Amino acid sequence: MKLNDNDLYLVSGGSINGTLINAFARLIDLAIDIGKMIGSSIRRLIN
Repeated sequence: MKLNDNDLYLVSGGSINGTLINAFARLIDLAIDIGKMIGSSIRRLIN
């Protein structure tokens, strides 16, 4: 199938690739680690 220039403007696409999924997973891990550090600090301050 051959597309001319006008048809190419209408093409949309893309997907979620492994790099994007990995970045979100690392972001979630980082948020959990920060929460653990804050929780530990609060517990130490109270005790």
